[in-house]
Formats: sequence, structure tokens, C-alpha cells
Amino acid sequence: MKLDLLAALNEERRARRAAVLVTDLGAGAQRLVKGDAIADDPLADMLDRQLRMGKSGSVEHDGKSYFLTVQAPPARLVVIGAVHVSQALAEMARMVDFDVTIVDPRTAFATPERFPNVRVVAEWPDKALASFGLDRYTALAALTHDPKIDDPALDLALKAECFYIGALGSRKTHAKRIERLTAAGFGQDALSRIHAPIGLDIGAVSPAEIAVSVLGEIVLSLRKKPLRADKEKAA
Repeated sequence: MKLDLLAALNEERRARRAAVLVTDLGAGAQRLVKGDAIADDPLADMLDRQLRMGKSGSVEHDGKSYFLTVQAPPARLVVIGAVHVSQALAEMARMVDFDVTIVDPRTAFATPERFPNVRVVAEWPDKALASFGLDRYTALAALTHDPKIDDPALDLALKAECFYIGALGSRKTHAKRIERLTAAGFGQDALSRIHAPIGLDIGAVSPAEIAVSVLGEIVLSLRKKPLRADKEKAA
């Protein structure tokens, strides 16, 4: 690999931006495609698929063979609210290699004893999230039911274009949430990205079941795999 390509790849890695190194296996030529330029590349569909899966691999296009070296930032999960669902969700998310952070200003809940294996930040979301940032490889789940805590986090997640944004609450609760975020200046396209009620519709009841539904929805959003029901509807 040429030094300029290596330097560019390292720069994208440090900035937590996705990139794919494309190697023409026949000619040996290489080029770097940054995440925000994938849509304009001749191999766009293949690049997007490999990037979504987080896997490098060989592809064929117009009679040529290419190797796509994928550099995808590690996925992060930020959970707003140190609640019972969060305890189960944090452990499950760690098992599938998410970097998990719990944010809650309520120090009685946000303790290392309740969340022994993940980062816990006992601060208000607007301060906490500004300190470590959000990006397109971050998922955010707002679980407190408290607008004073959830709304600032949702505001920042929408602006950062997090790949997944979910919020706990009934449809009535979410309607009021939408009114507040609309008043804050967000349009319908942005607000439609919020998954609410949060989680896949699996009939979840217990905190652990709700955590399963939320994590499933997060992984679905990251990998963009259509549900079996969606495939049947399209058939």
C-alpha cells in the first residue's frame, strides 16, 4: 500500500469515519473510498454491502475482480437512563461487541455497582455527550421517560445522524415528544428516524425481553437486513 493511502486510511480511522480500500486484483491498482463518497463510486452497492456487514472480501464487477478492505469504526451504544432495561441491554450489547456507555444525571441510579462492566457517566446528556461525541456509528437509546433527560440526547443524536435512535414510551408519549422536537426546529424527515415505541414488536414484557427487542432493532439498523415479514410483503 502506498504511504499516502495508508496515511489517509489512518486519518479516517482516528476520526471514526468509515472507508474502504479497493484493490484491483488484476492490475494491482488501489484507491481509497471514504464513507461519504461511496454513493458516487462505480462499486457503490458492493461497497455499501461490505461496509454494512463490517467485513472485507472479494467482489466481481464488469469482468474484474476486486478486494475490498473494509475499515468500519467499532459500533457504540449510548443508553440514556440507568434503568432496569438498561442493565439487561448493556450486558447483551457487550456480548455482540458494542462499546456501551450509560448516561444518567441521577447518581442514585448511575453507579458502577449497577453497571459493573460498562462506562457510566452520571451527568446530564447535553454535557456528557458533548464530551465524547456522537457519530454515524453510534446508536442511542433513550429510556428514562423524562423529557428533561431524553430530549437533549435525542436532539444531539439527530444532529449527529446516529445510525439508530430509539426512545421508550407509548405512542401518546411519543406524539408529545414529536411536538417538542418539532418546536425545537426538527423536520418530519429527521423525526421519522426515531424508533418509537422502541424495539422490535415481539410482545416484550419484562426488562430483559424489552432489551432483546431493542438490541435486535439496533443490529437490524446497523446491518440493514430486511425482516422476514418485510420480504413476504414485498413478494
